[in-house]
Amino acid sequence: MFDDGQTAKAQQEDNTDTGLSLEIIPRDGHSISRRQISENALKVLYRLHKSGFNAYLVGGGVRDLLLGLEPKDFDVVTNATPEEIKKLFRNCRLVGRRFRLAHIVFGRDVIEVATFRGHHGNSEEKISKVNSAGRLLRDNVYGDIDEDAERRDFTVNALYYNIADYSIRSYGGGIHDLKARSLRLIGDPETRYREDPVRMLRAVRFATKLGMSIDKRTAAPIKSLAPLLKDIPAARMYEEVLKLFFAGKALNNYQMMREYQLFAPIFPLVESLLRDDPKGPAARLLSEMMHNTDVRVGEDKPVTPAFFYAALLWYPLQNRAQDIALESGLSPYDAFFAAMGDVLEQQCRSVSIPRRFSTPARDIWQLQMRFERSQGGRAFKLMEHPKFRAAYDLLLLRANAEGGNLAKQASWWQQFVESDDDKRQQLIRSGNKTGGSRNRNANQRRRRKPRRPSEKPQAAE
Repeated sequence: MFDDGQTAKAQQEDNTDTGLSLEIIPRDGHSISRRQISENALKVLYRLHKSGFNAYLVGGGVRDLLLGLEPKDFDVVTNATPEEIKKLFRNCRLVGRRFRLAHIVFGRDVIEVATFRGHHGNSEEKISKVNSAGRLLRDNVYGDIDEDAERRDFTVNALYYNIADYSIRSYGGGIHDLKARSLRLIGDPETRYREDPVRMLRAVRFATKLGMSIDKRTAAPIKSLAPLLKDIPAARMYEEVLKLFFAGKALNNYQMMREYQLFAPIFPLVESLLRDDPKGPAARLLSEMMHNTDVRVGEDKPVTPAFFYAALLWYPLQNRAQDIALESGLSPYDAFFAAMGDVLEQQCRSVSIPRRFSTPARDIWQLQMRFERSQGGRAFKLMEHPKFRAAYDLLLLRANAEGGNLAKQASWWQQFVESDDDKRQQLIRSGNKTGGSRNRNANQRRRRKPRRPSEKPQAAE
């Protein structure tokens, strides 16, 4: 992380303005090299610096480099305002309402540049805004680097790499928390969580991603404040779900979210089932689905929210379909289709699911009903469906979770999928003999030919 022999040379100061301690680690006291920083991030840092502004690499980029990880992106912070940044870069666009940011675009690579954030108070109500629960709604208050550090969430993110002299500014003991693998929130935890409840999810995500433990004081209010997540816009929560479950730590995040009661406000339909039957099919399917997602991410295979939500909401869908059938008298088939809309609508109240994912999720659900009816000649046609593979994967997960007849059905399909055409024909014939393909006339009594009006029953003669 940094050279222990040089650590003693680091300058330590008490930051009386923010209450955070400051440690300045010179270039020869840490391991970060400019060769590890993206070329585009360096361009932005150097142009800001040469234009007379302060410029720092900040947060996760610095943290990950010190941990020997490859940063996902490089964020920059400066004392230049968004408008001043835009004047320096023709390839700049300003985004954000809650806090204005500058995005410097280099093709597909985007370097995010933020202005130092400052403290907000009642006198600045026109600039910053807080709701009755304490959540920040708008936060365009600018300050200096010391104030910006206090506005960061965790100490391990309050790390600034100075392009002027290549030193690192560590606030609040961030460097030492990084070495101790301790995730500690800056400021009063309850106040910070009320400002932005998503910080509770970030605590879980950073803990699993970085292999850290959450500091006791930081963890203490999470369970009681978890319901605040219900107030977060569904569109923003969609992005947070992607970060939690599509980055290779889905199972760990799922388990920790349930431990801190953060899963319930995001997925209330699923939580209800898990609470009623903690070791039931829904719990087994979710754990296996999360594990399989992590394996696919680790193998650099594609993962899609469509399959994730289809598997996640399968058992809530089943329950809702049964309720509709009982309440309305609809056939199981019609009740199933009606339940799809209800379940997706309820889930979208907490997490927005774009139509490009909800529509294929419906296809995956519909195919589950066709598996049982297609263990015959229609099996070949079913395999041609664009969502067959995803639906087949869900069938295997369900079979592992439930066993019984469903496991036998999944076994037949597994043989069918993995066989050549000759073997598949044999399986179809075998399936017909064992009742895998339903013969609609098998159990029907042969009908007599209707008599003509002039004919009389033989018994009457």
